[in-house]
Amino acid sequence: MQKREQGKSGGMAGGAAAPAAKRGRPFGSTSGSSSGIGASADTVAPTTLLGPSLQVHSSFADQNNKRIVLALQSGLKSELTWALNTLTLLSFKEKDDIRKDSTPLAKIPGLLDALLQVIDDWRDIALPKELRKTTRNRTLGVNSLVTGFGYAYEALGSNNNTASRSGVGSAASAAEGKRNTAKVRSSEWWFDEDGLFNLDEEGRAEKQQCAVAASNIIRNFSFMPDNEVIMAQHRHCLETVFQCIEDHITEDEELVTNALETIVNLAPLLDLRIFSSSKPSYIKIKEKRAVAAIMGMLGSAFKAWHCAAAELIGRLIINPDNEPFLLPFVPQIHKRLVDLMSLQTIDAQAAAVGALYNLAEVNMDCRLKLANERWAIDRLLKIIKTPQTVHEVCRKAAMILESLVSEPQNRVLLLAYENAFAEILFSDGRFSDTFARILYELTSRPNNKMAAARGVWGM
Repeated sequence: MQKREQGKSGGMAGGAAAPAAKRGRPFGSTSGSSSGIGASADTVAPTTLLGPSLQVHSSFADQNNKRIVLALQSGLKSELTWALNTLTLLSFKEKDDIRKDSTPLAKIPGLLDALLQVIDDWRDIALPKELRKTTRNRTLGVNSLVTGFGYAYEALGSNNNTASRSGVGSAASAAEGKRNTAKVRSSEWWFDEDGLFNLDEEGRAEKQQCAVAASNIIRNFSFMPDNEVIMAQHRHCLETVFQCIEDHITEDEELVTNALETIVNLAPLLDLRIFSSSKPSYIKIKEKRAVAAIMGMLGSAFKAWHCAAAELIGRLIINPDNEPFLLPFVPQIHKRLVDLMSLQTIDAQAAAVGALYNLAEVNMDCRLKLANERWAIDRLLKIIKTPQTVHEVCRKAAMILESLVSEPQNRVLLLAYENAFAEILFSDGRFSDTFARILYELTSRPNNKMAAARGVWGM
């Protein structure tokens, strides 16, 4: 637990003493080639070609904070556009830009709730009406010649069927049925018609752009240290971003990416018990549903999403209060993280190893399940042996193996890799101490099963 306490104090997935590093925008959510092009362009292009930067006076937010909040709450297109553009400029700060101080915009009363309302307004109309599942009474064969499933009952006509079977007074019953049908249609017409204030396709697209801009501003807020505590304890904010990643299949990709980055930045301070606290709730998301949303992102095909989800799990598990909600998903998490280690991308391997490093420090059950996961040890060794792997990732992979061998029940399984451990011990001086301790644990005081496996008795 010593390593875990160090990781908890530092707030990083790797357990270093430095504060947790903030994530930049993960590129490549729509195409895998754009990330490499963007990275090479940043290294080649000089700073003089980046163009001028627009600077905003630091007192602008103090002088116009009430106007910004009122503009967001008004719902008017012109006012909303002005407020979102202003907040984007105030919340954005270029990397290593020392000319502008970050503005703690989340401390402005009502600002965070007003931005969340912009996202909620879009999510209320995000799903087209023809795709919504409406409630419909099913008779299931009562007073009908059909079963009532599907549209068969409506196709035959309920009034005509009732009238033909009634016998006496059939004409009166039919007339009464027509009057009732007319009343229903005249009183509930607004459920079937679009109405006066529904948006057309252009209006829906503009609402979507406003929601994406608001999510980008909230993401920028999460990079500011002054906003972290406020946002991590704001239940409406957490419910909104978790709902966005929960609907990642149908939701706008940029909106989902901004929401996921926001959660990753707030993860060191995030306590999942907030979803069952007494704070006002807007969406009624519980802890299990929040973890299920993270698991959905972990299984996504987008590299930026599953890498961020792996990093998020690694940061959440550091907090012991989050363990009861994450531990039931540990077998699924292990399987997916081991699959990510097989990908030939450095960021995916780094995210998977970082999350496994923290999971291996939780309890004995996590270490036993990881050791019995197929291909887990082979892929950890492959990462260590790969020359282009980052040194920190290799160090964490070696520390994971050391954590696994500390459990006596895993030593029989790890004994099959004794030659591979010895090869790394003598060939790579960077991790010689770690693998020397691993071999010492394997060879010192073996039990009868280990001795039988090695063919050595009486040791």
